[in-house]
Amino acid sequence: MLPLLLALAAGLAVLGVLTGIRLYRGETRLPSDLALALEVGATRAKPRQQAVDTLGVRLAPLVLRLMGPKLRDAKRRRIDQAGNPGGLTLDRYAARRAVYGLFGAVMACIGLVAGSPVFALIALAFGWFAADLALREAIRHRRREIERTLPDFLDVLAVVVSAGLSFRQALERVAERYKGPWADELHITLRQMDMGVSRREAFGQLRRRNSSEQVDQFVTALQQGEELGAPIADTLMQIATDMRRTDAQNARRKAAKTVPKATIATIAFLLPGTLILIVATFVLGSGTDFGSFLGE
Repeated sequence: MLPLLLALAAGLAVLGVLTGIRLYRGETRLPSDLALALEVGATRAKPRQQAVDTLGVRLAPLVLRLMGPKLRDAKRRRIDQAGNPGGLTLDRYAARRAVYGLFGAVMACIGLVAGSPVFALIALAFGWFAADLALREAIRHRRREIERTLPDFLDVLAVVVSAGLSFRQALERVAERYKGPWADELHITLRQMDMGVSRREAFGQLRRRNSSEQVDQFVTALQQGEELGAPIADTLMQIATDMRRTDAQNARRKAAKTVPKATIATIAFLLPGTLILIVATFVLGSGTDFGSFLGE
C-alpha cells in the first residue's frame, strides 16, 4: 500500500510541475489587470521572482478574495512600507503566496505519505509564511537604510535652507543628489505636493508609508516647527542631533544585550563541551579498567 501512495504522490507532484510549466509558457491572454501586474517592475524583479509571479498570477484573484478587504489593505500598506521591492504589487504578492502555498501543500502530502509529519508541518509553514517573511525582511532592510541616511540628509538640507532657498526648493535640490529609498520617498512626497496636496498632508502620508521612529520624529518636529514659527534650519539641525543621540542610545542598548547573550551561549555550549573534554582526558589518562566495573 505504501509504494502505491508514494507513486501517487510523485505522480501528483510531476503533474503539478508540468501544469506550472504549461501555464508559464502558455500564450493565452490574461485579463488586463493581471497582465499589468506582471509588467509592473518586471525589469526590477529577479528571474526566479518573475517565474513565480507568472505561475501564480491566475490564482491571484482567488487569493485576494480569500484574504478579505481588511487584510488586503494591511498587505498593501506593508508593500508600500517595503518600497515595492522588485516591482511588487498586491497582485504579485497574491500570486507568490498562491505558488508558495501550493508548493508547501504538495510537499506536505509527500511528507505525510512518507511518514514524516515533522517535514509536513515544516512544508506547510513554509507555504503559509514564505511570502510574508520576504516582505518583512524587505521592510526591515529599507527601514535601516532610511535611518542610516536621514541624519546626514537633514544636515545638508539645513545648510541649503540657510543659504537662502525656500524649504521646497531646498528639498528638491538635495533629493536630486541622493539615491536610495529615502530619496524615493521624498520624490513621491514632492510629486504629491505638485498635484495639490498640502505639505502637512504629504508629509503625513510619508510618515504612514514608513514604519520608522526617525521618520516619525522628523515629520512631527517639522510640523511642530511650522506651527510654532521656528526657523526651519534650526529645526532641521535639532532633528539631526536628536536622531544621532537616539542612534547612540540604541547602540549602547544593543551592546548591553550582547554580553548576557554571549554569556548564555558560553554556558550552554562551550562550558559543557570543555568539562566533558577535561573529564574524558583524565579518565582515559588514568588507565582505569572499565571492564572490571562492567563485569567483563
